[in-house]
Amino acid sequence: MATSKRSATVEEVLAAVEAARDKVMADEIKSLTKLGIPKAMAYQMIASRFHQKAPGQEEAEPDPFESNTGNTWDDIG
Repeated sequence: MATSKRSATVEEVLAAVEAARDKVMADEIKSLTKLGIPKAMAYQMIASRFHQKAPGQEEAEPDPFESNTGNTWDDIG
């Protein structure tokens, strides 16, 4: 008997990854607040690790590995 596998769409994979990330972030925030860290500070700490905007924050922290010069590989060579 032949069985067929259904492939996931890109949108389904992205949704699953985002849901997993949100759960991990929520669990880490909960753990930090149990340690006595204020919730706003916990949000900011976790958001910076996941390159997200914390509530009331203008922009996510810049990625230290990204070049701020605007150069591309073509410009370098």
